[in-house]
Amino acid sequence: MQKKTTVLDEAQIGRALTRIAHEILERNKGGDDLVLVGVKTRGIPLVNRLQTKIKQIENVEVPTGELDITLYRDDLEKYPGQEDPKLKSSNISVALTGKTVILIDDVLYTGRTIRAAMDALMDIGRPANLQLGVLVDRGHRELPIRADYVGKNIPTSEQEIVVVALNETDQYEEVSIYEK
Repeated sequence: MQKKTTVLDEAQIGRALTRIAHEILERNKGGDDLVLVGVKTRGIPLVNRLQTKIKQIENVEVPTGELDITLYRDDLEKYPGQEDPKLKSSNISVALTGKTVILIDDVLYTGRTIRAAMDALMDIGRPANLQLGVLVDRGHRELPIRADYVGKNIPTSEQEIVVVALNETDQYEEVSIYEK
């Protein structure tokens, strides 16, 4: 795999998340009755950053959660011979029923990860409203899923891979496109 280009640097990622935080607050008329839920792995640091930005903007502490979708994926059979998937555990300590839940992930591609995340969320509670925020939307949807909040739309080919690196998980920060 060879790096083709860097699309977002650390400062651009920060600005995109600030804009998403403002859009979330504007669309929902503030931060009341919101819950931010990050899809493991890179959705979690994004949720934590959004929570901090919303607190700075609105002085509201929006509850957060972590969602592991491993057992909800529809592509586990694509990897024969691998160990059985390990559930990393979801951690959502607030009731979702009646809340506006904003699901956060790093990259939106086919929509299958988000479909799995919606299934996992519905097993935990029944939100009044479910919204989706992603740092990158790269297109190529296989399911009718659309993000409500997008940091950056990056048109890609099927031969390209979008890699999001965050300080919390990778010790450096950028969004890059690689050739397969």
